[in-house]
Amino acid sequence: MNNCSDLSLIVSQYDPRQVFVVIDSALELCPDYKNQNYSNISELVNITSGFPTLCLEAKEMNKTLKTVEQIWNFLFDHHATRKALLINIGGGIICDLGGFAASTYKRGIDYVNIPTTLLSMSDAAWGGKTGFNYRGMKNAIGVIRQPKATLIFPSWLDTLSEQEKLSGYAEIIKCGLLKDSTTFHTILRALEDRDYVNGIAVAVEVKQSVVREDPNEQSLRKVLNLGHSVGHAIEELGIRNASGTKYTQGVIPHGYAVLYGLVAMAYLSHILLGLDRRIVTTLSHIMVEYYGRMPFQCKDYKEIINLMYCDKKNEHEGEIRMVLLRHIGEPVTDQIVHEEELMESLEYLFSL
Repeated sequence: MNNCSDLSLIVSQYDPRQVFVVIDSALELCPDYKNQNYSNISELVNITSGFPTLCLEAKEMNKTLKTVEQIWNFLFDHHATRKALLINIGGGIICDLGGFAASTYKRGIDYVNIPTTLLSMSDAAWGGKTGFNYRGMKNAIGVIRQPKATLIFPSWLDTLSEQEKLSGYAEIIKCGLLKDSTTFHTILRALEDRDYVNGIAVAVEVKQSVVREDPNEQSLRKVLNLGHSVGHAIEELGIRNASGTKYTQGVIPHGYAVLYGLVAMAYLSHILLGLDRRIVTTLSHIMVEYYGRMPFQCKDYKEIINLMYCDKKNEHEGEIRMVLLRHIGEPVTDQIVHEEELMESLEYLFSL
């Protein structure tokens, strides 16, 4: 697939005065962004450079209504109509914010996602989930609306740090757990070899097959939240504490939080559903070997659990529902988990 040709074809279907770009400001500052050694990226630059462009600082703390308003104002100021196209170039934050702004501007305009991180290539840019954080809750406000297209440029991976690649790979590991044992172990071998590219196809296949069957997350799509109940709470706690100073962005990367969440999920799955203990051990080894230990203390258990009560996936007040695994490839949705069980899983996670 020639994604530059695909983008050119899509753009040609719109009035050139009605095509707009939202881009991560860090990309404009990155020397590799316009480096001729990355031919398809430089071609992408040539295709999009003539359109009005809004640069946004893609940090989790900026994933707010205020930033969405910036995009809306940008579109209004440039007289965007309901026939406009918005091109989002960046990681998950840009795709989520740009997608939400496009989905709600004048009741919806078309948008295209061009993900530039492994995390967004394998997860965030697909499936149509858009939104922003609100009152301490991850992605609390949003809509589900599919992009016109999601276009992958693997050359972006060469511009990423190892930490950014590992963050994205956690979502690929999650997809391996959802698919089957063979795929899961193939993904782990690729991690050992630092072969990140091939995992993207696996993640996209798993996610797209689920989304096709349940686009609005009424049932099956819930399985894609595997590891995210604990993971989102850990991520939000990191934002509040501004801890995790060892991380590039100053807070725990989303994928790192998901990996921690997968370990806690596996432990709970073992004690509640009989998941093979070897899966718990394998995920624990991956965590310690590649992602490092939890950057919090035992005193944070209660706050993590309190944040989990606010998770949007809970259907009734005062309960916590999670996606667990009976076996690899056999997820169980809407599993109610009690505080004492969560506490035990967090004690295990923090002990590693």
